[in-house]
Amino acid sequence: MASVMRSCIQSILKLLNCVIGMVGIAMMLYAVWLIRVWQREIGDFPFFDDDDDFSPWFIYTFLGLGVTLSMITCLGHIAAETANGCCLYLYMLFVFLLLMLEAGVTADVFLNRDWEEDFPKDPSGSFDQFKGFIRSSFELCKWIGLSIVSVQGLSFLVAMILKAVGPHPCYDSDDDYASDRVPLLKDVVHPPPYVVVNPVTGSRNDAWSIRINEKANR
Repeated sequence: MASVMRSCIQSILKLLNCVIGMVGIAMMLYAVWLIRVWQREIGDFPFFDDDDDFSPWFIYTFLGLGVTLSMITCLGHIAAETANGCCLYLYMLFVFLLLMLEAGVTADVFLNRDWEEDFPKDPSGSFDQFKGFIRSSFELCKWIGLSIVSVQGLSFLVAMILKAVGPHPCYDSDDDYASDRVPLLKDVVHPPPYVVVNPVTGSRNDAWSIRINEKANR
């Protein structure tokens, strides 16, 4: 029963990690598209610009978040497959830090009226386009954000449950019992092998021939 429950928890954690991984891949693809737009308009890639005031930080942030989510997904799959305590602790730590970061940004946006001043100016204009899209589709973006945060929170709880259940039991191999069987085999006394030989009839034939010769001589 415990093995079945552990397998179900591992499958749920893998499914939640797939959703987080899909979000990370989508963010990386969006960042790549922004980089392509930047390269087409400016004529150079944004990574080769030495001017800090002209750096497209929004593209960097989106790409970094996408890579981070993808790495967390890989770690989550390893932790779900092995149920290793160290991997589960690292996974829960990264998910917790990600949730704290999202909570901080959300609190700053909703509680601070001048939250836009906390972010530097984005020369690519992608940040302004992103804000405009969120404002025009606020209900859709709200439910998408809540769904992503809920999946991350559920993955954290499922990882805690999997850590409490523990890893798969370790079954000893036959080699571990070989040393226990060897002393018993040493005490066994094997019977001597049976050797089939022909009966010795030479002496009887000699005696019979001597008697016949004696009778003939008489």
